[in-house]
Amino acid sequence: MKTLCIATSTRADWGILRPLAEALRDSGRVRLQILATNMHLMDTYGHTIDEILAAGFDVDARVPMPDAGDSPEKRAEAMGVCLGGTAAALGRLKPDALLLLGDRYEMMAVASAAAVMGIPIIHLHGGEISEGAIDDSLRHAITKLSTLHLTATDEYRRRVIQLGEYPDRVVNTGALGVWNLMNQPRISRAELCDSLGLDASVPFAVVTFHPATLDRVAPAERCRAMVEALDRFPQLNIIATYPNNDAGNEEIIEVLKLWAARSAGRVALVKTLGMHRYLSAISMAAVVVGNSSSAIIEVPAAGTPAVNIGIRQRGRLHSPLVIDCGDSADMIEEAVNKALNPTFVEDARRSPNPYCKENTLELAAETVLEFMDTLPVEPKKFYDL
Repeated sequence: MKTLCIATSTRADWGILRPLAEALRDSGRVRLQILATNMHLMDTYGHTIDEILAAGFDVDARVPMPDAGDSPEKRAEAMGVCLGGTAAALGRLKPDALLLLGDRYEMMAVASAAAVMGIPIIHLHGGEISEGAIDDSLRHAITKLSTLHLTATDEYRRRVIQLGEYPDRVVNTGALGVWNLMNQPRISRAELCDSLGLDASVPFAVVTFHPATLDRVAPAERCRAMVEALDRFPQLNIIATYPNNDAGNEEIIEVLKLWAARSAGRVALVKTLGMHRYLSAISMAAVVVGNSSSAIIEVPAAGTPAVNIGIRQRGRLHSPLVIDCGDSADMIEEAVNKALNPTFVEDARRSPNPYCKENTLELAAETVLEFMDTLPVEPKKFYDL
């Protein structure tokens, strides 16, 4: 039996990966390990390693990283710390393969360590484009370090092949986040709102706003424009979550804290909702506002309209339920008004979500297990179109 290590660094990637981890563990065909790093180990972001433990998993390796704040130099240094810690952990755990998701700078460090150590990498969500963040370049780099690719759409599969990856190692499984939304249990509206101190009879918006790391305007300024726009909708309560620990996040957190403090009873700010509360919230929301990938991938599958602000996610495929808009308060207000229009929502819901496949979890798990059965693999070759 081969050993598979799953690397996770944020609330978001663990929420997506958890059902796959459960399916792989329960298959009895692989030994599963969990490596947790970055935000999972930080109290500032909710110490979300507790969510992994609460789900019944052991955490086999904890790789601490310093919180780099807004310094590019310290961020690069933090990557070095993560790379070294990952190398030590993988040297101890000795997995036959490593599975990871996405495009973040710490995942670039994890993937780099595994690649240098000759550990095959299984990568989820390659081939995507998000031109407003450095993550875009890191995602493609991780693709080239990886051997097996589980993409979220056929278009993204084509892009990974275009990067020189062999077609038989690139599988469109659909997005696990969408599968989670359609299959995970949800809590009631009353339970959700009670846990946040909000009136369950009032419609609410879910807000997640991250720094757009390639934007030339300060993240705080962008966030204040969003707050100004949403304050023009006093009929909506707000459930806001902390941003990821990208450069500029501290500015955003301060803006959100001030907003919540002056809008007590209307704005609930939390470090993390956890998977079940988050999926429940986006399913019940009147609108989701911000610039997260989840608003583009998962939210439309709930039939909920989303307002995608600014450049951070520019280039991602999305459903008509996602409304792209600029960064000014007026532009955001216009987009929110459109999202709250019942006629628009009814029409947009008729279009399929490009990330949805009925058998995503089954296909992803079986693809990974079949790959594990073929190990060790030959060195990668470049696939020419």
